[in-house]
This record gives sequence, C-alpha cells and structure tokens, in this order.
Amino acid sequence: MGANNSGVVKLITTLRLTDQVRLDRNRLVEIISRLGTRGADVLLSRTMEELAVQLANVHKGFERGAINDVHAAARKIAEFSAHVGMPSLSAVAGDVTRLAQTDDSVAFAATVARLGRIGESSLMKVWDLQDLSM
Repeated sequence: MGANNSGVVKLITTLRLTDQVRLDRNRLVEIISRLGTRGADVLLSRTMEELAVQLANVHKGFERGAINDVHAAARKIAEFSAHVGMPSLSAVAGDVTRLAQTDDSVAFAATVARLGRIGESSLMKVWDLQDLSM
C-alpha cells in the first residue's frame, strides 16, 4: 500500500486465475473399451482439433461482439467436451451459452475468458494423456 502526493491510498491486488480442470477417466476408459486404443486415439484427436477450432471461434466472436457466434461455438464445445469426458470444459461452455442470452456483459466477458483458460488447460491435459498412451 502506498500514498500518492494527494494523500490518496492506492491498493493493488493481484488475482491469481487458477481453474481446476477435471477429466472423467471413466468416460475415457469407456471410449477406449468401445473403440479400442486406435479408435479412441482417432476420436480424441479429432475432438481436440474441433474443440480448438471452436475455442478460437468463441474468441473471434467475442472480439467482434458477435454474441450469436459465441453462443453457437460454446454450445458445440459443451457437447463435444461432455462426449469425451471433459466435465470442467463442458460446464464452463454451458455457462457461456447461458450468459450469452443475458444482459450481464461483465459476467459474460469473465466467463468467456475462463472458457479460454479451461479450454487450453483441458486440451493440454488430454494431449498429455495421449502422449502417455503412445
């Protein structure tokens, strides 16, 4: 804390943005048992690519103020991530779709940013798992 020349005290707080990313390992095991290792790898690779594209679409849509585009991309993220066992990503994407339909621009912006963080962390976690299986 410090005071400037006018006697006003300024507080500076640093927020640490950490989000827990969860993977549903049971869902991943189910996919592997149903499709085999090779089939599961193909499905996860394609899904990760699609999730990366849709995360970019959310970001682009948000930057342009195209709320309908953000909503559509977040809805796809929620569906795809739930299908392959990424509940954290699916939940935050669902939050973005709901907030896109409200007038709460601050919560919407914060949740879009959180979706970006959770999305990146989730993709890295799944890619790390895929690297371990090879």
